[in-house]
Amino acid sequence: MSSRIRKFESGNEKLKKKKKVEKLIKSQQGALDKFVVKELQASLGPKRDKSIQKGPKNKVGRRFVSDLYIRILDNGEVQDRDWLVYSKELDKVFCFCCKIFKKGYVKGGLVNEGHADWTHIAVRLQEHEVGLEHKKNWATWYELRSRLNINKTFDHLAQKQLKKEKDHWKNVLLRIVCIVKFLAKNSLAFRGTKERLFENNNGKFLGLIEMLAEFDPIVQEHVRRITNDDIHIHYLGHKIQNELIFLLASCIRSEIVKKIKQAKYFSVILDCTPDVSHQQQMSLILRYVDLTSSSVVIEESFLGFINVNDTTGQGLSNVLLQELKSLDLDVDNVRGQGYDNGSNIKGRHQGVQKKLLDINHRVFYTPCGAHSLNLMLCDMANTCSKARDFFGVIQHIYTIFAHSTKRWQILKDNVKGLTLKSMSSTRWESHVDSVRAIRFQIVDIREALLQVSENDNDSKIKSEAKSLAENEFGDFEFLVAIVIWYDMLNYVNSVKSLQSIDMLIDVVIDIIKGLISFFERYRDVGFSSAVKEAKKIAIELDIDPLFPHRRQIRRKKHFDENSHDESFVESQSPEDAFRINYFLYMVDQAISSLNRRFE
Repeated sequence: MSSRIRKFESGNEKLKKKKKVEKLIKSQQGALDKFVVKELQASLGPKRDKSIQKGPKNKVGRRFVSDLYIRILDNGEVQDRDWLVYSKELDKVFCFCCKIFKKGYVKGGLVNEGHADWTHIAVRLQEHEVGLEHKKNWATWYELRSRLNINKTFDHLAQKQLKKEKDHWKNVLLRIVCIVKFLAKNSLAFRGTKERLFENNNGKFLGLIEMLAEFDPIVQEHVRRITNDDIHIHYLGHKIQNELIFLLASCIRSEIVKKIKQAKYFSVILDCTPDVSHQQQMSLILRYVDLTSSSVVIEESFLGFINVNDTTGQGLSNVLLQELKSLDLDVDNVRGQGYDNGSNIKGRHQGVQKKLLDINHRVFYTPCGAHSLNLMLCDMANTCSKARDFFGVIQHIYTIFAHSTKRWQILKDNVKGLTLKSMSSTRWESHVDSVRAIRFQIVDIREALLQVSENDNDSKIKSEAKSLAENEFGDFEFLVAIVIWYDMLNYVNSVKSLQSIDMLIDVVIDIIKGLISFFERYRDVGFSSAVKEAKKIAIELDIDPLFPHRRQIRRKKHFDENSHDESFVESQSPEDAFRINYFLYMVDQAISSLNRRFE
């Protein structure tokens, strides 16, 4: 029993000694870290911002001036107060050597809290620089700095350790910055649901750190220190990531601004859209000539998103002018502006383009050609109820098949070529894809609809599929309409080269003139050719190639209304009524919109 007690006491003493040694090592490491930091500060010296000649005025109108850095001796000799440093953020001056080497805390003065009494600053500086404490600290600083320069400090091993640590952290930060650049360049997400190494779903940033630790000895050593709790500052947290992203973005933005200033003249491109948090954001893109390359290159550089609360023309123009001012770009050097067709942007009286023209009359405004074409097609599609109903039918056909895997398989079994596409309200290229798939495969799609109407379990879907197959696909007007819309959309889609980065304005003008000529020519011959093509499709579908007679819905008339218009409508044949009230109406709307939106 006594032997067990002795073993326990000896084991307890060993544990106490081990903890004591670990505590001593940590205290020595802390002292070494403080010494390393002090040596690093002494070697670098105070950093002065030479661009600051004067500070802000205080309540009595006094302020810091750069002349305080100079001391004039009694014999007229000029001496630099290299120990004096000014803080722009705090608006105070400090003594660099006393702040590093003075022990303890001193209230006021030039050591801990700094000095900002600009009325008596000259007297205070003179009192401080002749003090014994300042002279002692100044001499210590000079001696340590000179020894550091020749690698002959008293603690030579500590200095070697300092250099080794500096090189290690430089290499670690270099690899972290490279990872940040890679993820940002490829628009990849940095973080996952966890923010610790070697945990699941900790994101791509920490994942790349773990991957590099398998091959790179520097990252491997850094990860070892983190996992063993040797260090607590590891530069892998989300705040450091955001700070590095911000610093890299600032450097890129500075280089872009430098190129723009070298080119002098530039154009502005703006667009507004709400983000996922329902905050309205304005994207700013500047277009300029890159003079740094050997050949003439037109560059478009994205400078960021800007939060806007006032989306009126005045509000957006104020935000734009403020952003240009923060980038140190002169609004008088703007030579072009390109926006979408929103009224707050293109307005002739209160729009952004008019606000800029009032400031600089050389700012030529060019609306986005793709937006203008999209709006022209929207004008066509909204000319009459038949046009709106047509695209409703096209989208409904896609919806029936897309909302069920079984129905989509029926479509794939019958349609071997082009697949059905959904339509988008902003990308009219999707409309021509949707119409093309039905235009050239209408027989197969009708067969697929008939199979759905026979085999589907949903009675509503069965009736809708049967109605589409028998009514819409059995209507000669629908066949003519799908031929007409495909011809027009396909030609408009062929001029999407307006969005190419090397497009010239004279080429754009020729393209738009050619588009107007197409619609003018199609107005004369398009209907007859569309009817011929529709008749071929009708023969394949085994339906009568005739325009159906529509019963006119009459409303009760007042005593002072005449019935001349109704008698004229009743005298028209179904084909003439379709050509006048649908075909010509759409084509005339297209010509009118092109002339108005591209004037």
